Amino acid sequence: MKNVLTVMKKEFARFFLDRRMVVMMLLPAILIYVVYSFMGTAMTSMFAPEEGYDPVAFAVNLPGSLEPYLKSAGIRILQTDAGGVEGIKEKISLKEVDLCMVFPQGFDEQVAAYDVQTATGFAPNIEVYFNSTDPNSSEAFRHVYALLDAYEASLANKFDVNREILDADLASAEDMSASIISMLMPMLLMIFLFSGCVGLAPESIAGEKERGTLATLLVTPLGRSQLAAGKILSLAGLSFLSGAISAVATILALPNLMGGAEELIDAGIYGATDYAFLAFVILSTILLLVALISIISAFAKTVKEATTTIMPLMILVMLVGVTGMFGGGAQSQPLYYLIPIYSSVQSMSGIFSLDYSASNIVLSAVSNLIYAGVGGFVLTKMFNSEKVMFSR
Repeated sequence: MKNVLTVMKKEFARFFLDRRMVVMMLLPAILIYVVYSFMGTAMTSMFAPEEGYDPVAFAVNLPGSLEPYLKSAGIRILQTDAGGVEGIKEKISLKEVDLCMVFPQGFDEQVAAYDVQTATGFAPNIEVYFNSTDPNSSEAFRHVYALLDAYEASLANKFDVNREILDADLASAEDMSASIISMLMPMLLMIFLFSGCVGLAPESIAGEKERGTLATLLVTPLGRSQLAAGKILSLAGLSFLSGAISAVATILALPNLMGGAEELIDAGIYGATDYAFLAFVILSTILLLVALISIISAFAKTVKEATTTIMPLMILVMLVGVTGMFGGGAQSQPLYYLIPIYSSVQSMSGIFSLDYSASNIVLSAVSNLIYAGVGGFVLTKMFNSEKVMFSR
């Protein structure tokens, strides 16, 4: 263990005393925050309604009871007849008109005649047409819908608004936050963790091999298994630090990316147990990734060759990471949690969505540790091979 710690100290000193490598660790996190914030600002300005814009709504059969009610809210009403509705709808689709409201003829009389207690037949229905891709139109629709909804409540539900369009979204703010985070974070975390490993492992193994310093280590009394363990553990620690910094930057930047919607992204919904399981999965995943990348780097003769050879593995990790965005949540079958890398993505998806089995999380982490141990054994065998280690 003393020799393993010596190797780890050497790796940590090599990293933290190299300003270039420290900057390269912090730079991705800074760029993530800046880019996400810039994108959020750009998208907010793109999809937000014009400041000070007064919505214009066409109305068919506008009842006298509602006309002053809508006008007092700052909505300019242009009355038209039923024959012009199709033309107005076409203009709405072209973003030339904001809104069109179609009231049934004799609306006030129908409202007065409708008996809520017996509820025979249908209440009079108002059709409201708008364009969801037009920020001004969407804002006008939300404004008009809120006004009509408030007016309807004052009349004891004597009419309907868009009867065929039912708002059945019962998700709480916690569910919304967990849903958004569970779709994005597994993929982003896998990318960050892999990027951290790629930025460190090739330099530590292929780089030392290229410079000849690894050959010097191999001829010392240090055991090859101790050297492999020290390399893997130190690289895992540094990769975890790199991934954690990038992950924190992403969590802080996500509300900015979504246009300042802090209410949709709330990391406070997760408890200590959730974070503990997440840390367990991340650490075991990093050990596995470091083992895989270290093996590839040991085969390579130069850092450039190692980085090139790692590319297929990077593509595979990214593709598996994307699977966390599909499938409607984490898998429940334990066998899925024995598949390397895929099990980590599923575990993260389950944790972030607050719908997971503790036994599956433990199974995933333990299997990752076993695979990492096998990788360490393979790396030890490679260190024992002069053909592999001394090929220049």
